[in-house]
Amino acid sequence: MIPHYKNIHNRFKINGIHIDKEAVFLFSYNLIKEGDAFEKELGNFLLDWFDDKETIELTTSGTTGTPKNITINKQSMVHSAIATADFFNLHPQDKALLCLSPRYIAGKMMIVRALIIGLELDILTPSSHLDDLQLDKKYDFVAIVPLQAENSLARLHQFKKILVGGAKVSDELANKLQLIQSDIYETYGMTETITHIAAKKIGEDYFNVLSHATVSSDTRNCLVIDAPSISTEKIITNDIVEIQNSKQFKWLGRYDNVINSGGIKLFPEQIEAKLTSKLTNRFFISGQPDAILGTKVILVIEGEEYKIDADFFNSLSKFEKPKEIFFVSQFSETATNKVNRIQTLKSISKLKK
Repeated sequence: MIPHYKNIHNRFKINGIHIDKEAVFLFSYNLIKEGDAFEKELGNFLLDWFDDKETIELTTSGTTGTPKNITINKQSMVHSAIATADFFNLHPQDKALLCLSPRYIAGKMMIVRALIIGLELDILTPSSHLDDLQLDKKYDFVAIVPLQAENSLARLHQFKKILVGGAKVSDELANKLQLIQSDIYETYGMTETITHIAAKKIGEDYFNVLSHATVSSDTRNCLVIDAPSISTEKIITNDIVEIQNSKQFKWLGRYDNVINSGGIKLFPEQIEAKLTSKLTNRFFISGQPDAILGTKVILVIEGEEYKIDADFFNSLSKFEKPKEIFFVSQFSETATNKVNRIQTLKSISKLKK
């Protein structure tokens, strides 16, 4: 039987303290009154979770468009938590770490999983690294973003199962993660799907879909998600995929980002993967109108301008090689510190005028 969102598992702990439904309100008020910004967010979420409403307001990250508020049913979040527990074999009293902001869905769902599954949850102030983690602590489960993984490679052995999501895992980072003796997964999901609906072990090509969802593709070859327990309607994405079957798919790139250059379709994400090991600064591939090609490939690099030799692009096909390179002193970012390509490209247009 699926538990109800109003109930707290009797094995749930936070920072080593057992908290039942009677104690959760006092605990939350203390966090809001005396805690730092991160702890206040945690306290506010717990109060929102146990209020009289059946829904909760979430804010999308704004990675591929303008951030927006959406309303999610709390019981749907429970279904997502149970699907995660089944997929990753999580059990009551497993030890988990929260090191993501409760402001967004990934952090919220770590809390919900702990409440519903009965995890023993420790909290660590969100940062780009896990340096503040106690060296003698061992955990069964954690969710992090690629930047945290990159900056905390020496700490990742402290976790049995690691979910890396929120952004694409680069080939360079994937190679480093495969050397770590932990079960590390790249996840696929978004706010609208109540965090991940699929995961794959680092180094594998195909995502495996969790038990509560199935997938297909539309006429654009974009992913369509059918998850009745979290959404009454199918979720149509702008992610171009290669469908293996209803439970497996390979991610190719964003439909919004596809570059049609001289009749050849190019995926910026695949070009970026080939350049990641060569560029230390943040960068991305995009397209700009061109009189001959229709759209030409461009490379946008964050930082001061420097010379790049032609042989730098030897790993790319002739169609993939950038026809122009732009340097931007600082990229525009979303509220979750991801590169906002649209706004950054607008700054380039202003510079060219």
